[in-house]
Amino acid sequence: MRIARFVHSGGMSFGVVEGETIVAIEGHPFAEIKQTDQRWAVADVRLLSPILPSKVVGIGRNYADHAAEHGSEVPKEPLVFLKPSTSVIGPHDVIRLPPQSQQVEHEAELAVVIGATGARRVDRANAQSAIFGYTCANDVTARDLQRKDGQWTRAKGFDSFCPIGPWITTGVDITDVEVRCEVNEEVRQLGRTKDMVFDIPTLISYVSHIMTLLPGDVILTGTPAGVSPLNSGDMVSIRIDGLGELRNPVMTL
Repeated sequence: MRIARFVHSGGMSFGVVEGETIVAIEGHPFAEIKQTDQRWAVADVRLLSPILPSKVVGIGRNYADHAAEHGSEVPKEPLVFLKPSTSVIGPHDVIRLPPQSQQVEHEAELAVVIGATGARRVDRANAQSAIFGYTCANDVTARDLQRKDGQWTRAKGFDSFCPIGPWITTGVDITDVEVRCEVNEEVRQLGRTKDMVFDIPTLISYVSHIMTLLPGDVILTGTPAGVSPLNSGDMVSIRIDGLGELRNPVMTL
């Protein structure tokens, strides 16, 4: 099932995407999903970020080839950081290049959305039950500030630095799917989720023993090699097999 959040002529709703049609549901998708009789063509609505998380938890260097391209070692345990909820934007929203940075880069990532029960001190064996679904994400990063600051909050925390979408897909196997980033239709990143250093159950268990994951929280699972700068006027696309395509234009703030 594909769950979207969208704006239509009557306001904002969650809905189920069925082909080229989106069907509004009652209330929030974490409750029992009940479709209404309201339908729109996907082309006639504006898709928003499919969820508004209380927090976005990032995982650094979770692909060995990405760690290598920055001359870093693969961590012995997950390397956790946070992105503010205010960094989240949706499909087709603009990534704004801040004046403080001269080197803003894309990072294509599989995002995990936590389900209705949340997750607190979850064992790895039970971590799958905490997952609502998956979506595409772009962990936009001001690389020069990341190097300068020695920690990552500013570099990864600017408004618009966490595009998510186009929708949340449930009930899919993502253990070995392609993660692709294109900028202006040129392939920049190409990896597979099977190459993660730490798999998703391990990440959920690890993070949930640090902080409680609330329904709708998002875990970014790391990026493969190939990160590169974004420039004003670019169009960046994140594609993950079975999850759709997330497209965002880039402009100077």
